[in-house]
Amino acid sequence: MAGHNKWSSIKHKKAATDAKRGKIYTRLAKEIILAAKSGGGDPEMNPRLRTAINSARSVNMPRDNIERAIKRGTGEIEGAAYEETSYEGYGHNGVGIVVDVMTDNKNRTVSELRHIFSKYGGNLAETGAVSWNFDQKGYFNIASEGLDEDEFMMQALEAGAEDIELDGEYYDVYTSASDFHVVLGNFEEQGFTALNAELTMVPKNTVNADDVAEKLLKLIDMLEDLDDVQKVYANFDISDEILESLDR
Repeated sequence: MAGHNKWSSIKHKKAATDAKRGKIYTRLAKEIILAAKSGGGDPEMNPRLRTAINSARSVNMPRDNIERAIKRGTGEIEGAAYEETSYEGYGHNGVGIVVDVMTDNKNRTVSELRHIFSKYGGNLAETGAVSWNFDQKGYFNIASEGLDEDEFMMQALEAGAEDIELDGEYYDVYTSASDFHVVLGNFEEQGFTALNAELTMVPKNTVNADDVAEKLLKLIDMLEDLDDVQKVYANFDISDEILESLDR
């Protein structure tokens, strides 16, 4: 899952910026709303809601924001009616891109996506054109500080993990989508706190994008900046040297 690991590294660096801008709060609030709407407002009985709340707490989202989002999901507070859907497209070098959205107006969302893809060198594609190259997986991001690598990996495998990768300050842990909430519960029982726990899309095959890295990442950044966009997945691979040069 090396391609996704590289993507995770970029996400770690971007998360702090997103939190400062407050955009991550909006995305997490939408996830909490839909989780509560689909499975009820009790996190103990609703694994998806529990996961969303844990993610919100990990970025210090205020308790009032969390509680308000839950109440909107359960109908105690009125608000926009969001629905989930995904769109697919291509970026530079034929990199496949999957965009998860939560929207109260699909026409607006499609128009905005088409504009961004066109303006920044990509194009929208038909449903299924890209998603076939991705597998849905459970993903956990756990700080490595203070953890013995061999011991943690053994405990993670016992908890149900399929794959564990050490990425500097973090362990990236993957499991099957169907086992996601079981593994989450096992981690909680073992005392491990996931900085991020989510269902994600992992590419089966990646495309080298060293020669178009700056333009491709700009396209992805602009997609992520759209209010309706929750997550963006792409099957690119960019070398560490190129990433470091872009960070300067």
